[in-house]
Amino acid sequence: MPGVRRMTADLTQYPELVVIYLGMRVQSLRGLATVARLGPQIEKSVAAKPDGLLLHEPFFFSLLPPHLCMRQYWRDFESLEKWARSLPHKKWWGDFVRAPQGVGFWHETYFRKGGFEAVYDELDSPIGLLAFASNVKAEGAMFSARQRAGK
Repeated sequence: MPGVRRMTADLTQYPELVVIYLGMRVQSLRGLATVARLGPQIEKSVAAKPDGLLLHEPFFFSLLPPHLCMRQYWRDFESLEKWARSLPHKKWWGDFVRAPQGVGFWHETYFRKGGFEAVYDELDSPIGLLAFASNVKAEGAMFSARQRAGK
């Protein structure tokens, strides 16, 4: 009788590995249009293979309401941060902060060497760490992923 084929990942080549989960939860009809507009832009950005992005995996948390998610593996936090502070991401994020347009957004970032950071914007109900941990307003130092992560 054959046994289970078990594998594991040798991460020695990725000592600074960062895993980030991102989600967009549609919270109104207007949010459907927002996600329909952002989805292709995100895919185009990923197809450009930003430096440091090792893998991008889209998935759904739920279909009703639509809750689209992504998991990304980055070589290091510096690569992720550089991409997040450049175009086109910088424009998407600025547009969202000014007008969420019926979509709640969240991300949770985990570091191979330990630690994590997270932010949740305009969600109508908590998810992830926000669902069980004390909630604090992300302002001042808490507005920056680098500050939240203690980097």
